[in-house]
Amino acid sequence: MLLCGLIKDNVLMLLPITSSLDGLDDFSDSGSDYEASLKPITWRKKAGLEPRAPKRPKRAAASRVTPSPHNGSTASHLQQQPRSHGKDRHVSPRPVTSVAGRKQDISARDIYDAVRFGKSAMPALVDEWLDSYKRSREAGLLVLINFIVQSCGCRGVVSQEMFESMENAEIISRLTKEFNEDSVDYPLSTPGPQLRRLKAGLSEFVKVLVRSCQNSLIYDEYLFPSLLALLTGLSDSQVRAFRHTSTLLALKLMTGLVEVAVAVSVQLQTTQRRYDVEKSKSAQDRALDRLNELQATVNELRENSEELSSMMKTTFRGVFVHRYRDILVDIRAACMEELGVWLRTDPEDFLNDGCLKYLGWTLYDKQSPVRLQCVRALQGLYQEKEFIGRLELFTSRFKERMLRMVLDKDSDVAVEMVKLLQLIHQMTEEGLTDDECEHIYPLVYASPRTLTSAAGVFLYKKLKSIINSERKVTEKGTNDAFFQILILFHIHSEFHDHGTYLVDSLWDVAGSELRDWEMMTSLLLQDCGLTYEDEGALIELMMCAMRQASQATPPVGRTQGKKVLSAKDKKLQEQDRKRLTNHFIPLLPHLLAKYSADTVNVRCLLKAPLYFELDMYSSSQVLEKHLDLLLLQLCSIVKKHTEVTVLETCAGVFSVLCSDRYTFSSRVYRAFSQLMDQLTECFGTCLHELLEGSADEDEEYSAVTALKTIAALSCAKDSTVWRLFDSCVEILKSRLESGALDKELMVAALKCAGMHLMWAKVNAVNCPPSKDEQTLLKREVRAFCNVSQTCLSVDQTEIRDQAFELLCDMLLQYSEGSVRSTPALKTLSLLPSDSLRSELAAFLLDYIFTDAEDAEPSAGSSEEEMKMRRLQRKRNQLAGYCKLVVFGVLDLTAATTIFKHYSSKYFKDFGDIIKETLSKSKLINNILSARTVCLSLQQLFSEMLTEDHSREDLIEIRDLAKRLAMSFGIDLHRVRKPLMALHMDGIRFAFRGSPEEGEEEEEEKYPHVNFLEILAEFIFKLLPQDRAQLAGFLTSQCPRAALSWPSVRLYRRSLEHHAALAAAKSKEAEQDKDTRPRLDSPLPKRRRTSAQGSASSTTRGSWLNSSIIQSRLHTPVLNSTVQKPQTRRLSGKRRAAESEAGGASTEVESEEEFSGVQMRKLKRPGRRQPPPSTTPSTVKQEGLESQLSLLTLMEEGNEQDDEPEIEDFESDSSEHESGYTLPSNRTTSVMDVLFD
Repeated sequence: MLLCGLIKDNVLMLLPITSSLDGLDDFSDSGSDYEASLKPITWRKKAGLEPRAPKRPKRAAASRVTPSPHNGSTASHLQQQPRSHGKDRHVSPRPVTSVAGRKQDISARDIYDAVRFGKSAMPALVDEWLDSYKRSREAGLLVLINFIVQSCGCRGVVSQEMFESMENAEIISRLTKEFNEDSVDYPLSTPGPQLRRLKAGLSEFVKVLVRSCQNSLIYDEYLFPSLLALLTGLSDSQVRAFRHTSTLLALKLMTGLVEVAVAVSVQLQTTQRRYDVEKSKSAQDRALDRLNELQATVNELRENSEELSSMMKTTFRGVFVHRYRDILVDIRAACMEELGVWLRTDPEDFLNDGCLKYLGWTLYDKQSPVRLQCVRALQGLYQEKEFIGRLELFTSRFKERMLRMVLDKDSDVAVEMVKLLQLIHQMTEEGLTDDECEHIYPLVYASPRTLTSAAGVFLYKKLKSIINSERKVTEKGTNDAFFQILILFHIHSEFHDHGTYLVDSLWDVAGSELRDWEMMTSLLLQDCGLTYEDEGALIELMMCAMRQASQATPPVGRTQGKKVLSAKDKKLQEQDRKRLTNHFIPLLPHLLAKYSADTVNVRCLLKAPLYFELDMYSSSQVLEKHLDLLLLQLCSIVKKHTEVTVLETCAGVFSVLCSDRYTFSSRVYRAFSQLMDQLTECFGTCLHELLEGSADEDEEYSAVTALKTIAALSCAKDSTVWRLFDSCVEILKSRLESGALDKELMVAALKCAGMHLMWAKVNAVNCPPSKDEQTLLKREVRAFCNVSQTCLSVDQTEIRDQAFELLCDMLLQYSEGSVRSTPALKTLSLLPSDSLRSELAAFLLDYIFTDAEDAEPSAGSSEEEMKMRRLQRKRNQLAGYCKLVVFGVLDLTAATTIFKHYSSKYFKDFGDIIKETLSKSKLINNILSARTVCLSLQQLFSEMLTEDHSREDLIEIRDLAKRLAMSFGIDLHRVRKPLMALHMDGIRFAFRGSPEEGEEEEEEKYPHVNFLEILAEFIFKLLPQDRAQLAGFLTSQCPRAALSWPSVRLYRRSLEHHAALAAAKSKEAEQDKDTRPRLDSPLPKRRRTSAQGSASSTTRGSWLNSSIIQSRLHTPVLNSTVQKPQTRRLSGKRRAAESEAGGASTEVESEEEFSGVQMRKLKRPGRRQPPPSTTPSTVKQEGLESQLSLLTLMEEGNEQDDEPEIEDFESDSSEHESGYTLPSNRTTSVMDVLFD
């Protein structure tokens, strides 16, 4: 704290004369010399000390401020005032009063309320306080001090007596003692809009105060030096509220001083030029009075500049150098934010390597808010062209770090870093090399929308710069060159199949280019020199742009939250859809005709009608002609291609165009019917030869092609009118009987017959059939299931897989539950036979839960692609079987085949499906589900006994039991009955096969007794009373001799151990409840911690030391409140006191202040507490250091292991494994489709 009047020598120590801040980079980071200069300063007034004469005539107003005669009578002691950040309470007596007959001066509470709630304009508030200060500067300063104390959330008040007689450390100690609150919060820690208002109010107050005093009081050598000394002392306090608030105010005060210093510097340069001009005149023309006046002004301005520089240097060394490494994230972030302001405002004094190094070091901070402020500060510097030269060394030193930060785990930091690198690339001469740009390019395929947009802007400007540098402007304009270079980028990137993500990233910045449909279609239809690969990439990008313009939906994995389009956006989207529809309706048939033989490109082009405004086809006869051309091309493509993906895409287009919502649907259906008639006729002409086995190769090929096309098109519209079911079943039966298995023919026949039955079910629901029709349909369903069941045992993988998938769908479509709502269709319900159940379960074991590679590699497919296809196929088949269990087609006990494979071996591939099935089974019948879990474990145990088993096999089953036990959740009361049923079934199984009477009861007679070891994994989910009941049940089920067997003893010990733990916890909770002190009882004091030496020299080292920092710059040492590496605490030992008076306690790495009440809540085992007999009277007898280490204020350095560790930031080795990976192409989860 400060004295009422500063001695001249002390003022000179606080304000060393210097011309600039060029020496900031040579500051000592310890700050001990500054602290030494603070200690001799006292508040004690000398007897007979008269007010000093003004230092300069200019400041006569400031020199006339004299102590008021009433100030000596206001010696009120330390008062208690309301909590500053809580509810409004009664205002305590003000320490400064007014003379009778004079208007009452403003109080600290008045200022705080106005700043916090914005009750009055800030200039008026500052003017009112300045009037009070001019009447009595001691009283005015005391009001300002109490305002700062109250802003910290402290109840204490600095009285007139303390103001005059105490030194800094004593006042801080007194305030620290009285900082005893019921909450760890303080005003600047309150979240929400209240915090923003308070921070803005404090910043505005300091800004207006400096601006109001910039011509007078800022140079009176009393007000601002006193404030800086006060804030510097509080900023090194162990109390977080003091440290945080004072640091913020000091930094804002420093910002105001920097602005004033810049203004004074400009004024000095202007006056100096005027003086030089006047002096350069001849003696006859020179005005001596004018020259002397200018000389006096220059001297005064230079002296002002020196004083401002001294105060700024003092604040920088006393506050910033220590606090930029503070443990509190908000303090470090505030330091970086204000440092950026200083660098931009006063580059002559601050923009040097000595200050830039702090930004570079803090780029490695572990907390993202600090890194974010660093990046934003650097953005402000690189935006100015004149600063680039001074940033060359910084850029070369920290460019590698900045490139790695584009993969920062915090997406906001990564976004701002991409923007910063964009500035560096634009503003610097060297820019970024191609290799450095490659760090940013892949981000256009990432998931976070904001990051991809920033990366898209970077990529767009890079492409534009290449176009401009190479002058790739053709007759068609710059868009031609843009598409050519964008195609080249997409081809050479590693993500060829993710054009949707690239277009979405560029949409905001390159939307006009990507909407240039004329340019894209002209490049495709005209001979522009594009290669086949270029045309394929352009078609993909064009379709992605059409999707983006028409639907405005982000790709999979790149959601924007619940974004609701405004009316304006919807109107723009509608206009885009109509515009692209008008352009593509006449050109799409030509594009399809050109690429009709290309499987990949035509499949992509066939998606275009899905993005059209299809109603426009019926708006005019001209467009209807284009519809006929489109249908003609569709039929032509169907006849040309046999690729299943192309045929399915065509079926999707037919399905959309045949919708009843369009007036032209009848025309489309007529074309579809004609196509199906031709295909059916082609298939029928070869059917007899196929059944007889006399068809030649050409006839068989024609029949297979026609049937495959019919099967694909059957998904679009009802195919029952062509009556192909009997023909398909006959083909299947004949091929199965003869053994001549044609893979393509039988798969097509299965699919065609299955789709026939699916459409028959839809028609039966819409229009109930007659009894004869129901009988026929039921017979067809039975026949198809029998044929499909036979196909499950063939050696052809494709036939077997298709039969299994169709069986699962058929059983579900014709299950009892699906026809329950329609009584007329009850006769159609299909129940699986026992043999079919066994076949389905065997299929899972033989072809899904196996590592056998039974699929034939296809041409042009890599091994990795084949693995993904096999896995996807297996997941679909497993999901189909799970649907049968969930919807009641199969009994719940059929799920044992699934639950047995919920192990670590198959968890990665199928864990989500099995987990969802497990949870759904609990909703069906939780008791039966638990018994099914036990049954699956029993089956595994029995299989282990029949084979050569080892201890490892039992361990694997126990691991599976642990995983299954975790699926029961945390609500133990809810799962009591299911778990009891599971344990009882397990105990009965363990003692199954008891010996006959007269035989010895030996352990070998009970082969299942070791199952109790597996069952023990479920004990921790039991309630104590259930454990006792199970112990009795175990005794009743097992023979007497079994109680000594190892497995039985393990199970019993587990029951008793968990029961004992539960009883102990319950007893301890009751004791804590009985012995817990009341809130009004004296609080136990926290044990004292003292440190040796000053607060700034206690701890050495640097939290910035890291393997990824290779700086030649000296890393500053730590002071008392910087981040320190976490050390292990010796249990049972207390640290000895390390110093007497004058030392400062070290601070714990904590994010919250503790009060006495909260310490009882957060009490941990092993923490030693002082005896309850410690009373405030004993505390008063302790020295200053003990006063600074009270429970309610201190953050002890020797209890670091009790506090949360600061989250570690990704190092170089982990940054490349950040969360920015490509999202899956799957639009929905398998289980979402199955169970929703």
